Amino acid sequence: MRRAGKLSPPGGAGISAEAADTPRGKIGSRIVPWGPATDWSAPLGWALFERSAPLPSCPLHLATPGAGAAAGRFDPELEGPAAPPAAMEPGPPGCSGPAAPGPRLRRLCGADREASAALLGRARAEAGLQRCVPAVAAVLPAGGSGERMGVPTPKQFCPVLDRPLISYTLQALERVCWIKDIVVAVTRENMEAMKGIIQRYQHQRISLVEAGVTRHRSIFSGLKALAQDQPDSQLSKPEVVIIHDAVRPFVEEDVLLKVVTAAKEHGAAGAIRPLVSTVICPSADGCLDQSLDRARHRASEMPQAFLFDVIYEAYQQCSDYDLEFGTECLHLALNYCHIKAKLVEGSPDLWKVTYKRDLYAAESIIKERISQQICMVMDTKEDEEHVGHRLEEMLKNELSHVKVTSRALGHTGRDLQQIILEQCYNFVCVNVRAYEFEETQKLLDVLKESDLSLLYPVVVISVHFLDCKSVPFGQKMENLTQIREFAKEVKKRNILLCGLLIYYPQIIFSLLKRWSNN
Repeated sequence: MRRAGKLSPPGGAGISAEAADTPRGKIGSRIVPWGPATDWSAPLGWALFERSAPLPSCPLHLATPGAGAAAGRFDPELEGPAAPPAAMEPGPPGCSGPAAPGPRLRRLCGADREASAALLGRARAEAGLQRCVPAVAAVLPAGGSGERMGVPTPKQFCPVLDRPLISYTLQALERVCWIKDIVVAVTRENMEAMKGIIQRYQHQRISLVEAGVTRHRSIFSGLKALAQDQPDSQLSKPEVVIIHDAVRPFVEEDVLLKVVTAAKEHGAAGAIRPLVSTVICPSADGCLDQSLDRARHRASEMPQAFLFDVIYEAYQQCSDYDLEFGTECLHLALNYCHIKAKLVEGSPDLWKVTYKRDLYAAESIIKERISQQICMVMDTKEDEEHVGHRLEEMLKNELSHVKVTSRALGHTGRDLQQIILEQCYNFVCVNVRAYEFEETQKLLDVLKESDLSLLYPVVVISVHFLDCKSVPFGQKMENLTQIREFAKEVKKRNILLCGLLIYYPQIIFSLLKRWSNN
C-alpha cells in the first residue's frame, strides 16, 4: 500500500537541479566572464569584447549561456505567489468538475497574413484529425508519495526548473487537440496545491478527483468521474481512455495516437520498451532460481489506452487484492475482461521519473528542447546590408545543430508573430540604428504581451556596438548600465536579459554605420 505524501509549501524541502558551469565568451584577444550562470537573480552585467579586424573576415564566437543558464529558473520572491484560483470550489468527495483554468495565452494583435494562414491551416489539420480519432480522455494518477525519491515532496510536485514536474506532463497532453478531458487524481491534502498549479500555468481541460491510497484505486476514481453512471460527474464518457503517469513528462503525440488507435481495434493497448537489464527470480534462501530471456520479454511502460467500457468493467470486477497491490492495468483487462492488449513499441523518452537523479536528467532534456532555435531580431529589412546578417551567418556556422532565423522588428512587432507561435525561447537583438535600448525594449514589450515566458524562461541577448573614438568608453557604459534595471524588471516575467557590447575601432564602426544608413 502506498501512502500519499503532502506537498511541501514554497520554500520547504524539495529538489531543484543546479545550473551548469559559468559559460564564457571570446572574441579576438580578450576573454571575459559572461557572469555567474547560477545566479540569475543578480543584475546581469555586460560582456565587453574588443576586435580590431573587420567583421566580415573574423570568426565570431558568441558567448551564450550554457545548459544550466539557458533555461533559467523562476524566482518565487520576484514572481510572487500564484493568484488564488477562481470558481474552483471542491465538489463531492471522489469527484469534481473541470478545474477553472487561468486565462489562455494571449496572442499578439494585428497578426500578419502569413501567421493567420498558418494558424488556419493548423486548425483545419487538427479538425481533420479529430474526425478520425474517437472521443478520448486521459486519466493521470498523481496521489503517490514518491518514497523511492527519498524527499518529503511527492515526486510529481518536485520542481524542475522551478516548475512542478506534473505541469510538464499536463502540457504534453494538452498539446494533443483530440484529448477532450484530462482527469488528475490527487490526494485531498494536495488538492489546493494542484489547483494552484493549474491556475498559475494556465492548464486547460483539467478535472480533479480525489486519489485513493493505491495506484489502482486512484485510476478507478478517475474512471468513475468519466462514467455516465455517476450523477455528480460533469464530464462525458469517452470511447477510449488513456492512462498515463504524472511523472512521465515527455510523451509525444505519435505514441498517444498509436496506443489509442490500437485500443480502438483490440480493446486495450500499451507502450513497451526493450529490457535494459536481465530480470531474475531469487529463491526463498536468496539464491538464483531462474532468469528471464531478455530477448523475449519487454518492459511495460506508459501510456496505455483502453476502450472505456472494457477498463471500467475490469475495475468494477477486480478484487480488493488487485486494487491494493496490483500495478498493471493491462493485466486487469486480460484477467477480468479477457482482452489481450496490443503492445506498441514506445520511444526512449517514455521513462519514468523515479529517483532523485531522474530530476536532473529531466531538466537536461527540457533545456535541450528549448535551446534548439535562436531568433535574430534586427532594426532593418531583410534585403538590407546589416551587421546583424553577418552575425547570423556566423552563428549558423558556429551552431550547426541549432536553427537560426532572423526577423525585422517592425513598428508594431507583428513580424515576430510567427516565430513566437513556433515557441522560440532564445533571442539575439542587434541594436545598430536605434539609440541605446530602443529595439531591445520593443522586443521585450512583444515578449511580455505574448506570455511566451509563462511555461519556459526566455533568454534575450541585447547586442550593442561601441565606437571607441567618437564616444568615450565611460560615457557609453554609463548609458548602457540601465540594462540592470531592465534585467530586474523582466526577470519577474521569466525573461532573462543579458548584454553583449562589441568594442570596435572607429573605421570599422563607420563601415557598420554606412551599411545601416544605405
